[in-house]
Amino acid sequence: MGRLFGTDGVRGEANADLTAELALGLSVAAAHVLGEAGSFEGHRAVAVVGRDPRASGEFLEAAVVAGLASAGVDVLRVGVLPTPAVAYLTGALGADLGVMLSASHNAMPDNGIKFFARGGHKLADELEDRIETVYEQHRTGEPWERPTGAGVGRIKSYDEGFDQYVAHLIGVLPNRLDGLKIVLDEAHGAAARVSPEAFARAGAEIVTIGAEPNGLNINEGCGSTHLDLLKAAVVEHGADLGIAHDGDADRCLAVDHEGTEIDGDQILAVLALALRERGQLRENTVVATVMSNLGFKLAMEREGVGFVQTGVGDRYVLESMKEHGYALGGEQSGHVIVLDHATTGDGTLTGLLLAARVAQTGRSLKELAGVMERLPQILINVPDVDKSRVSTSAELAAAVTDAERELGATGRVLLRSSGTEPLVRVMVEAADIDQARSVAGRLADVVKSALG
Repeated sequence: MGRLFGTDGVRGEANADLTAELALGLSVAAAHVLGEAGSFEGHRAVAVVGRDPRASGEFLEAAVVAGLASAGVDVLRVGVLPTPAVAYLTGALGADLGVMLSASHNAMPDNGIKFFARGGHKLADELEDRIETVYEQHRTGEPWERPTGAGVGRIKSYDEGFDQYVAHLIGVLPNRLDGLKIVLDEAHGAAARVSPEAFARAGAEIVTIGAEPNGLNINEGCGSTHLDLLKAAVVEHGADLGIAHDGDADRCLAVDHEGTEIDGDQILAVLALALRERGQLRENTVVATVMSNLGFKLAMEREGVGFVQTGVGDRYVLESMKEHGYALGGEQSGHVIVLDHATTGDGTLTGLLLAARVAQTGRSLKELAGVMERLPQILINVPDVDKSRVSTSAELAAAVTDAERELGATGRVLLRSSGTEPLVRVMVEAADIDQARSVAGRLADVVKSALG
């Protein structure tokens, strides 16, 4: 059996790849691995369980809850809430584990299971491996001690989680949003209630789109992966800015008053300077991935802010932040982590902080985001090549060296192997888009020749 856990939990097509049986079995295994601490301390382990509004989340939630309770874990069902809300409540309620059912920005037929450890933290690889090992043992017939009678877990709804999370978000804000008009695109997802409530309580005048989830329309032509509706709505309503989330609201992208996209790199740049001004940017450093635009790095250097790069994936950003004590990190895709207030990317929190900076400075989002210039970025996928030789090919290494020499200080080259397909991604950034396109095309040819 291949590894079940990917970069962000277990995902697949609901009721095909991700079945009720798999959800139940993984939950029992997670209860045994993550609930051990609760048992050792002499109290019953407790789990917080939430989901996004996908139709499949209803039966998968039932399976997860059944698995946890059958393993002796008490369950608090918080209903439809964002992923970061489940992470927050897991920590705030002192639960031993949290479970979120969502496939994030994926299309509706998919779903996923994400586990959080005590404190609301994402799992290390070793914990995921232990859960998989226990799951496989149970799947192949190894018996486990099943509680009976008063030993089985109890299940109750925890409706207070909504207000508790919104209050947390409002409490984080450095200033109110009075005077701002903001369009919110909720992707017909998990933040459809939370985000409008939080922005309204913070004082903003809000217009909502994509806030009518019916279980089937999540991410459908809206949200952070489809910004056209938001761009049009911001211009139509004369709003100061727009905020877009994905299905589970751990991402945030924005649109300025002219309808221009503001990506995760630009949001990071704005928040980095805001945190530094308040003395909260620890080590005067921000963390981003190798996919961040070179313009972000150049802007941080110009502003005197340290910049640390990690591999692609918000989990690697978070690992670096926790290891070195940094306060802010994120990805171009809009995963932004403010570690003093969240254990994972939080799209609603990010949007609130971005709007708070606009309100506090009296400057437009367009002006604030102008702290960095996004350099043209060309990405070419080269299929059907031996991606394992990317780092060992002398011919390819020489071609990259020549390309970087040609691009100079305002350009860069990045080669990445796909995690699942036999292809190599060639990314080139340069101040001149024609130069970036030319260099990327030549490198793609070399990749095909050297690795084909």
